[in-house]
This record gives sequence, structure tokens and C-alpha cells, in this order.
Amino acid sequence: MDYGKAFDLSGRTIVITGGCGLLGREFAGAFRAHGARVALLDLAAAEPAKVAQALAAQLGGSVVGLVCDVSDPKAADAALDRVANDLGGPHVLLNNAQSATADPMAYFARFEDYDLAEWRRVLSVDLDGMAVMAQAAVRRMAGANGGSLIQIGSIYGAYASDKRIYDGATYKGVAINNPAVYAVGKAGVVGLTRWLAATYADRGIRANAIMPGGVESGQSAAFVARYANRVPMGRMARKDEIAGTAIWLASDASSYVTGQSIFVDGGLSAW
Repeated sequence: MDYGKAFDLSGRTIVITGGCGLLGREFAGAFRAHGARVALLDLAAAEPAKVAQALAAQLGGSVVGLVCDVSDPKAADAALDRVANDLGGPHVLLNNAQSATADPMAYFARFEDYDLAEWRRVLSVDLDGMAVMAQAAVRRMAGANGGSLIQIGSIYGAYASDKRIYDGATYKGVAINNPAVYAVGKAGVVGLTRWLAATYADRGIRANAIMPGGVESGQSAAFVARYANRVPMGRMARKDEIAGTAIWLASDASSYVTGQSIFVDGGLSAW
């Protein structure tokens, strides 16, 4: 291995679902800095073309934005066909999309009162959407020279959340918690990732999950303090600390790594 080029992503096309979100934009910048071509996929409301245009101006081109409902197999296939036509590949899929809610009362409802329709709506993106996108990517990678699937999970896919962290925390005036549906979706990420890794290793496809801890994103000072108190490193994660792991998994530096759930949590899972 040429260690000087181990993290070089030149010539690779990376598709990022949920590409217009907090982490999606960070991933785009990180990948472009290492030479990759980047495609951002998101819902129409997120205006992916406009976001991609702004990022391309900032990062030096090779960024496109496409509207895609990741829970729709036809939309997923159409998006990856467009990516292949415009940029080539894909060589890497970063499965980052997560459901958004227009109804915090429904999303943060108590488990015993949770509406089944809301449960299914969330999982249609958080888990079904991840499988749909992986399926579309595998079809293309398996017939080429393989590739890398990077799935964004969460520490809460492996560990229960400490509900004391959420005491008194609110979002848009609604008391928040870590809903069971979120934990179920992120636990499913781990199982799907391991299955993909074991099944497609002989086709040159690697699959790994990144399991972030809490990322600072404008939470209240009280919440940040309570969360940080549970972390050995004494703070929440920065966005770039999650992106650094993604660069590694997209690159040749991780060529013998597959089927892993990599915790980026400041040591929280080490307690």
C-alpha cells in the first residue's frame, strides 16, 4: 500500500443519502477534500440540487444533488442510474438518510401510546430505505469491481439510552426522549450491515456501520451538560469526527475491514 495515497478518493463516486442534512453536508465536504465525486440524495423539500450547487461552488465542483425517496425502489434505481451517467460509479454508498417528522408529538410519544402508523413511517426510511438503497447499489457494484457500503447507525442501536439525559429536554415545545422506533431502526442497521458484509465479500463489496454517539447540533446547554457527563471524554462529538471515520471506510486504508460496527462515541460504550 502506498500510505501517502491510502486515503485518496480520486476517481471514486460517493452517493450520500440524506445528503442535505447536518451530517450529509459534512460528509460531502470531507469526501470532496479527498478527491471524490459526490452525489447528494434527499427529498425535494431539502432542495438537493440547490444544496449541491452551493457545495460545488465552495468545494470546487463534482457535487450533484438529486431528489430521491429512499424508500421507493424505483426512485432509488433511477437516482443511481443518473449518478452513473453524470459521475460514474457509484463506488461508495453512504446510507445516511433518516426520517424527519412534522409531528413531534407523534414521534416523541410514550411507547405505550405510540401510533403504529408513525412507527411504520419512521422505519420506512430508517430501515427499509437503507435496505432499498443498499439493494440498488449492490446490483451495480457486484457487476463492477465491488465497492463500499457505509451505513450510519447509532450507539442506541446497540445500547439503551439513559433516559435521565432527556429529563426536561424539549424540541419545539414538546418533551423529547429517544423513541423505541429509533432504537429498533438503528439495531436493524447492524444486522443488515453484517448480512451484506458476509454475503457480498466474495464480490468485492465491503459493508460497515458507523455508530455515532451524540453529535453537537444546537442542543440546549442543559442537555449537552447531562450528555457530556456520561461520556469518558466529557463532551459530545463534532460533525467532523464522524466524517473522519467515513473517509477511512470509503478508502483503501480500510480494505480488509467489513462487517464491523464502529463506535465513534467518546468512550460512552466502554463504560
